[in-house]
Amino acid sequence: MKIVLVNYRYFISGGPERYYFNIKELLEQKGHDVIPFSIKGSRNFLAGDYEKYFLDIVDDEVYFAKNKKKSIRVIMKSFSRMFYSLEARRKFGQLLDDTQPDVVYIMQFHNKMSPSIIDAAKKRGIPVIHRISDFQYMCPNALFYNERTGVCEDCLKGMRLSCIRNKCVLNSSVFSAIKMAAKWFHDITGVARMIDAFVVPSTFTVKKLEEYGIPQRKMHHIPTFFNLKETNPEVEYQPFVLYVGRIEKQKGLMTLVMAFESTDYELKIIGFSNDGYEDELKTYLQRKQHHIEFLGRMTFDEMIPYLKSCRCTVVPSEWYDNFPNVILESFAYKKAVIATDFGSLPELVLDGMTGLTFKYADACDLQAKVVYMLQHPDEAMAMGEHAFQAVVEKYSPERHYQQLRTLFESTMSSKNR
Repeated sequence: MKIVLVNYRYFISGGPERYYFNIKELLEQKGHDVIPFSIKGSRNFLAGDYEKYFLDIVDDEVYFAKNKKKSIRVIMKSFSRMFYSLEARRKFGQLLDDTQPDVVYIMQFHNKMSPSIIDAAKKRGIPVIHRISDFQYMCPNALFYNERTGVCEDCLKGMRLSCIRNKCVLNSSVFSAIKMAAKWFHDITGVARMIDAFVVPSTFTVKKLEEYGIPQRKMHHIPTFFNLKETNPEVEYQPFVLYVGRIEKQKGLMTLVMAFESTDYELKIIGFSNDGYEDELKTYLQRKQHHIEFLGRMTFDEMIPYLKSCRCTVVPSEWYDNFPNVILESFAYKKAVIATDFGSLPELVLDGMTGLTFKYADACDLQAKVVYMLQHPDEAMAMGEHAFQAVVEKYSPERHYQQLRTLFESTMSSKNR
């Protein structure tokens, strides 16, 4: 099978990119011809002859910085990519003509590539499958979360002006209006209707997409997998808790540090902040007694020693976190997870079996679960073993591959009919 893999980053900056390169490697191991399509950039991995088809770079930032001055060229190209890019349609069409693939599998395209690439595939009769990693179809900022109200589903319910009123995008009325307009344009042009099938990691997100109006027959619940390199890793259970992820308000970091302040419990935080939120947390902690250590950004290989040695990890998300990779990474190193009882997280973290769940934004309840893990190492170890078995049996590469291959083949067959 010849498969085009699409993602607007060709380097690893988070969970969607880790999935992209993991599935690329897995498909190639199974003998498929994998063709990458992305955007040129200084951080990109090598793409060989396919790089000539990549879209020209707009701005070499990993995450958009609204306070940085932009040239007219960058602004205009950004607008076209957000709404509809003729350049993207032309370049992607050329790739499709030259390679003649069987199927197009998209990870992320919103804002950076534009839905014109879908038009290019549909014109050539090539089936398009989109893996959902956020809520872009339903929410202008893709999070169902804003600084003013916290969790928000107004746009899903048709109250579009709430996006501008609440400054949902980058806390700016202007950016919010632009993103709302782009979402409205994509809705009326039927971008979602052009997709042949959706791969959705969590059943929670399946329900949200149903509310948005995507037919259930188009959605396929296929959880993420973990590419287990160590079949039986040697681990220990030292008395500290580990957080891995971006340092952002919606990730529940304030609730997390409040659970550890004025205690002797150790917390290590691996991650980075794009908006200065780490400084806000450190300022809050200045006058508090705590044992919280910010370790900065790390590659996955650099994280492994911490995953192998912590008592457990914590995912205190206060938004609808869509199947975060860090949970599977924790399971792969026999570590239970303490997670918010919210969104898709209870699907992964089975309370008392593969970890513990706590009440939404409740620092006291989170602290109680941390205390339990630290004071009951045998129970933490047993939950970690159950978590490891879940990775081996439920979230294995082979299981994911078989589900995905079946979907590819059935979608291609339907397209031919």
